[in-house]
Amino acid sequence: MLSMILKMTGVTALYVALTAVMWFWTKDRKLSVWKKIAVGIVFGISSVLSTHFGVPYEHMVINVRDIGPLAAGLFFAPSSGVIAGLIGGIERYIVGTFFGVGSYTRIACSVSTCLAGFVALVMRTKIFKGKKPSPFYAYFMGCVMEVFHMYVVFITHRDDMRMAFMVVSTCAVPMILFTGTGMSFSAVVLQVFTGEWTNPLKKVKEEEVSLSQKFQKWLFIITSIVILGSFIFTFLIQTQSAYQNGKATLKNNFEIIGKNYSAGEEKLGADSTVVYVIVSAEGEILIGENQGNYLSEEEYTELGKILGETKKYAFLGEKYLVYADVIDGNKILLTAMSESEVYWYRDAEAYEMAFADIMLFTVIYVLIAHLVNQIVVNNIQLINKSLGKITNGNLNEVITVRSTSEFASLSDDINQTVVVLKGYIEAAEKRIEQELLLAQTIQVSALPQNFTFPDHKEFNLFASMKPAKEVGGDFYDFFFVDRDKIALVIADVSGKGIPAAMFMMRSKTAIRSFAKAGETPEEILIKSNMTLCEGNDAEMFVTVWIGILDLTTGLMQCANAGHEYPAIMHTGGRYELIKDKHSLALAAMPSTRPKPYEIQLQPGDRLFVYTDGIPEAINEDTVQYGTGRMIETLNCTLDKSIAETLLFVAESINTFKGKTDQFDDITMLGFEFLRPCGGKAVSGNGDAV
Repeated sequence: MLSMILKMTGVTALYVALTAVMWFWTKDRKLSVWKKIAVGIVFGISSVLSTHFGVPYEHMVINVRDIGPLAAGLFFAPSSGVIAGLIGGIERYIVGTFFGVGSYTRIACSVSTCLAGFVALVMRTKIFKGKKPSPFYAYFMGCVMEVFHMYVVFITHRDDMRMAFMVVSTCAVPMILFTGTGMSFSAVVLQVFTGEWTNPLKKVKEEEVSLSQKFQKWLFIITSIVILGSFIFTFLIQTQSAYQNGKATLKNNFEIIGKNYSAGEEKLGADSTVVYVIVSAEGEILIGENQGNYLSEEEYTELGKILGETKKYAFLGEKYLVYADVIDGNKILLTAMSESEVYWYRDAEAYEMAFADIMLFTVIYVLIAHLVNQIVVNNIQLINKSLGKITNGNLNEVITVRSTSEFASLSDDINQTVVVLKGYIEAAEKRIEQELLLAQTIQVSALPQNFTFPDHKEFNLFASMKPAKEVGGDFYDFFFVDRDKIALVIADVSGKGIPAAMFMMRSKTAIRSFAKAGETPEEILIKSNMTLCEGNDAEMFVTVWIGILDLTTGLMQCANAGHEYPAIMHTGGRYELIKDKHSLALAAMPSTRPKPYEIQLQPGDRLFVYTDGIPEAINEDTVQYGTGRMIETLNCTLDKSIAETLLFVAESINTFKGKTDQFDDITMLGFEFLRPCGGKAVSGNGDAV
């Protein structure tokens, strides 16, 4: 026994090693037709070698030949399994028929090996959906194929059940266990190589177990219990039947032997399976086994206690079922059958029935699991897939799983829920759209729209704001801080939409209030920064450029808090950037102190300030508009008015970006200094007006 276990372990380990080697050979490449054929041939040859180098055991030769086609088909390619099975099965039939190698089981062995390849094909393509089986299913497949192997031995030897039973009872257990173990270990090794192996003893959370796994687990348990219960019940009935048959045989032989003995016949006519003795009153065995010997006093006394009954009795060192009674007045005739003889047919039927039950269980389990996957699990997965699209925002997704009335009802309910949800969303969008239009109206009304000043002929100005959304965070402003001083402001709040618009209103109010108090641009930004830092939980900020122009002198005091460089055009010249010194944006840090500077404007000079929505506008090739292109565009407007200049820049940006959506607010303000108070007006090209 130990020698057999060690040898079978070694042979099984070789199959596992072969599977590992073939995996390393094929892991980095897709299996071509020729490689599939090569894998099939290699595993087919391994099955052939298993036939010729089996392990001797109890006057039999056992092997794990069926691992070859199963491993090729389940772990590599279905067609490889078929090739390996045909090679191993056909060769087994040829050597069994023509060379006498295991001729008694040649049909069963060749059929099971050939069929193993086709079973692997069906399981890999239909049940496992092209994936490798888990160690549990690999073990199950290996065991079931050997069970089929043993069952075919019975089927093909109905006329010699005693010999078939001897073969099966000797070979079944080791071949089934080692074939299953070899397949399971091969699956474990491949899982380790691919990083798919998980500890089977690790407890898995309930929500991580799939419906299919849970169903298959309980189907396996319940079906196993039912079939095992059926087997035990049938086995008990067969045991009782075998006992009754043995009892009848013993009584029948007792009557025949007793009659023939009394008639003086030399041949007493006992069955070959029945042992008998005739014992004298002194305990001497007169006829039968150990004739001439004497029973001990204890044996003779025990024999006397069972007269007229069929009992289990230890006779001549073995366990027998015996029937004994008195003949010829004082002699005892004992007929006996060994327990192995009484129950051999029961045992043979039990093996056959167990194999049939296992195969029936396999068919039921696989079919039901497959049907549940097709009818229930796959449809649930389809619904979940559609629900995933819906939850990701695709409300136009329609669930069309209608394979059963339940799924049709579920699909209709979900679709109706989505329709209702779309209705709510559309209503909410309309309400939000109306609110945004109102907010846009409020924001636009908060910006100065009157660009004419009848009492002031010293300048021209124009401004525009185009938000990326309904409302934006950019703003411009202009206002008089006293009779001869005008403040120009342009700013850009971080972010977009409603939050930016609200912070914009707060920023605009702060700047205007401090400017009206007569502060310098530097002080305006410092105090506005401190105000905006308070309660700034959203951590927003705003870049600001501010200039206050004295209309009597043309001197403009300026400050820049992180904003874009302003562009200036002097009379008779071209536009260029004023690269002033920036501080941090307002509300970024409480200690921000902008650097003040001055610009001396002469009659005819122009100033253009803007937000980053202009230079950062992109086209369909994700190329930015840039400040260079902006300056070039401005220099094409030297003969245009300030209002026309801003419209020309806006058209240039629209042409540049094409169909690309505007992603940032676009705000600009143009200012032209015509003359100081009481002076003579001059246009931008230097001509008197």
